[in-house]
Amino acid sequence: MTHPELMISNNILHEFKTCTQLQYNGYLSIKSTKGHKWNFYYRLGRIVWATGGTHPFRRWRRNMAQYCPQIDVDKLNLRKEDIEIDYWDYRILEILYKRQKIQREQIHAFVENTVAEMLFDLAQQTNFVSASCDRIQEVILETPMSFTSANVSMKQMEDAWKTWSEAGLANFSPDLAPVLRKSEQLQQQVSESVYKNFVSLINGKYTLRDLAAKMKQGIIPVTRSLLPYILKGIIELVEVPDLPFSVTTAVKNKSVSTPVPKSTAPLVACVDDSPQICNSLEQIMVSHGLRFIKIQDAVQALPTLIQDKPDLIFLDLIMPIANGYEICTQLRRISAFADTPVIILTGNDGLLDRVRAKVVGATDFMTKPVASDKVMSVVRKYLPVKVQNQVKRRLDPTQLKVCH
Repeated sequence: MTHPELMISNNILHEFKTCTQLQYNGYLSIKSTKGHKWNFYYRLGRIVWATGGTHPFRRWRRNMAQYCPQIDVDKLNLRKEDIEIDYWDYRILEILYKRQKIQREQIHAFVENTVAEMLFDLAQQTNFVSASCDRIQEVILETPMSFTSANVSMKQMEDAWKTWSEAGLANFSPDLAPVLRKSEQLQQQVSESVYKNFVSLINGKYTLRDLAAKMKQGIIPVTRSLLPYILKGIIELVEVPDLPFSVTTAVKNKSVSTPVPKSTAPLVACVDDSPQICNSLEQIMVSHGLRFIKIQDAVQALPTLIQDKPDLIFLDLIMPIANGYEICTQLRRISAFADTPVIILTGNDGLLDRVRAKVVGATDFMTKPVASDKVMSVVRKYLPVKVQNQVKRRLDPTQLKVCH
């Protein structure tokens, strides 16, 4: 039996190839004539996330159950504004990772499966139908947690489609839900235990993808096992709505309270995987009345810096995954950090390192080990004059924000 050729529009394939070749930063927005929409987010020509499709909430719930089973999705205290942005799903993953609720490996698997599902749906739903593609060169995800090769993903999508269609399922969307229509006829054909399973699961509440995840099986064997009953009319595949989250509405506190004044002391950040360096700088800064944050995970450097917006940054040169040059380069691409002093920390005072530090936009260069007089000389040199009179004031320990 031959399978239908995958007729995904040439313009869509061309856009994916172009984004890879251009090492594109931004997102590719695709819309079908039937109103379906998909966004594929790119960083340096690789897909880092995808949103949209028919059931974004069902997909997110399903992937959370599969890859992050320790998280109870229904107990997440989400606000309406948390899910109003297009990439709400990715944002929640970022928050959970930052709070050390999920691991990077879980996120990678989550992202890979999300992109795979989105590409499959895009291929199936734009089959023989034109779609518009727009590249929006706006970097939404500054610090992606997972990178996916678009070429590899497209090949996997083509293989998945071939397997799906060769199984006789080309005309069925995996987002359809099976519902039992002729229970008596089914009861005559299967055992009592199988019948009970059918009645409990084939109730129109779960899509084919939901069922496969629930049964911890592949979607193709699950759907193929239902196909004979679908063809006989015993089971019908129907469209079902998405399963959005319940959100909480913020309630204003009517009681009048006196706001706690925030410290206006400058905030200094240190990005270094060495606990000793971070602790030494922390003692120096706090003793001089400065606020301080330490970031020992290079991967979390950008999100934390973007959130806290320090007045001065000490940046280690050599760290795993991302080095100081790479982080500094990314910082200088963000308008909020165009003028923030960035001091490169290194144990090697080489001319080549100094030149490269200047090229990527570093403000200055300081060798280890750190010493109080040397550190404070740099701080006084680069922090605004108007705040230097504040450095003698002691900081309340409760105002100290430490990020790991």
